[in-house]
Amino acid sequence: MRIATWNVNSLKARMARVEEWLGYAQPDVLCLQETKMPDATFPHLAFAGLGYESVHHGSGQWNGVAILSRVGIEDTVLGFAEPIVSDRDTRVISARCGGVYVTSVYVPNGREVDSEHYEYKLEWMGKLGAHLDALGGPGVEMAVCGDYNIAPADMDVWDPAAFAGATHVTPRERDAIRSMEQWGMVDGFRSVYPEERLYSYWDYRAGNFHEHRGMRIDLIMVTASLAGRLCWALVDRNARKGKQPSDHAPVFVDVCD
Repeated sequence: MRIATWNVNSLKARMARVEEWLGYAQPDVLCLQETKMPDATFPHLAFAGLGYESVHHGSGQWNGVAILSRVGIEDTVLGFAEPIVSDRDTRVISARCGGVYVTSVYVPNGREVDSEHYEYKLEWMGKLGAHLDALGGPGVEMAVCGDYNIAPADMDVWDPAAFAGATHVTPRERDAIRSMEQWGMVDGFRSVYPEERLYSYWDYRAGNFHEHRGMRIDLIMVTASLAGRLCWALVDRNARKGKQPSDHAPVFVDVCD
C-alpha cells in the first residue's frame, strides 16, 4: 500500500496538478491538507473518475483536510473523535482505508513562540494524542499523515541557526512529536532515510526551493506494525516544480507484505 500526504495550499488552485500527480504516483491513499474549500464544493466526482473514494472536512477559505482512497473508506471521523472537545478549525479527519486507520492532519502553525497561537498548537497536539487513543490505541494499524508544522530535529531544517527563536523547531513542539513516538508511533520517512537532509517545504520567497533551503514538516507517522513493513519512501520534489506549485511537496511511504 502506498500512503501519501500533500499540503496543496488550495485545492481549487492545484486541482490539475493533483490529478496529474495521482496519475503518475498512483498512491493507494492520499491525505490532503489546506484544501481551503467547504465540504459542498469538494470535487468528489472528479476524484471518483480517477478511481478514488474521498472524504473531506472543510469549512471555507482556510484549513480543510481530506482523504482519498482506492482501497476503500470506512468509519470516517470528522474532527477529533468523541469524547474529545471539538476543535474550532477543520484540521483533522480519519478513516479506515484498506485495513489501516488513516488520519490527515493540518497542525496549527503557532505563529510566534509563547503566543496564544503557539499554546493552541501545543494544546491541539495533545488532543491529537487523545484522538489516537480513541481510535483504538497503538495496537491498531494507523498512519497519521500531514503538515505538522514541526521539524522533528535539526537535520530537518536547512540551517538550524536561521530558525533560532522561531516556531516549528522549539523543544516544546519537538516534545509533542516525541510524545507520539513514546505512544507508539514511528516517523515513517525517517525509518527509511535515517540520515538524509531531505525537505518537504520551501518558502516561495528568495529562491529557497532552488537553493535547497527547506524544512521537513510533512510527516507520515505510523504504528510499529506498519513501520516494520515500510520498504520505500520519497519526497517528490518534481511536484514542487513548474507553474504555480504548492509550497509543499508530496511525501509517501510504501507498506510491503
